[in-house]
Amino acid sequence: MTWPLPQAFMQIRPAGTNDGPAIWRIIGPTIRAGETYALARDMTEEEALAYWLGDDRETFVAEDAGEIVGTYYLRANQAGGGKHVCNCGYMTSSASSGRGIARAMCLHSTEHARELGYRGMQFNFVVSSNVRAVALWQSLGFDIVGRLPKAFQHPSLGFVDALVMFRPL
Repeated sequence: MTWPLPQAFMQIRPAGTNDGPAIWRIIGPTIRAGETYALARDMTEEEALAYWLGDDRETFVAEDAGEIVGTYYLRANQAGGGKHVCNCGYMTSSASSGRGIARAMCLHSTEHARELGYRGMQFNFVVSSNVRAVALWQSLGFDIVGRLPKAFQHPSLGFVDALVMFRPL
């Protein structure tokens, strides 16, 4: 099943077995930059794809005219008594930045999470210097519910805060 988006030719669909190279072309540079995700900058392609496509999550890709331009995963944030709250991670290709792809993926993920019975969505570690992402998540109804002082070591800014963001579904 695919979900059409308002932009011409764009759709979001579950990641397939052959999408690994395209997903790596998106997540690899983001991981290597080390500016927005608390992942080891020297992760191998195999390690990164194992993380992004893990068995504990559903992974999706955003396609525009047949090209994968973004990807996200959705998973339970916690087990047991916390399993009704989900967590997501989103990455967009640098060439597609500013085109509304992250917004479309977040809207898709919140709808899909509701369909799966989740009652809330939590972002555990939003790097505060990622001001575009913070503003986007706030525009989509997420509140900053926690601040972790100097929890992230940014490669050029040094230690910056990480934010916990939440919205009910």
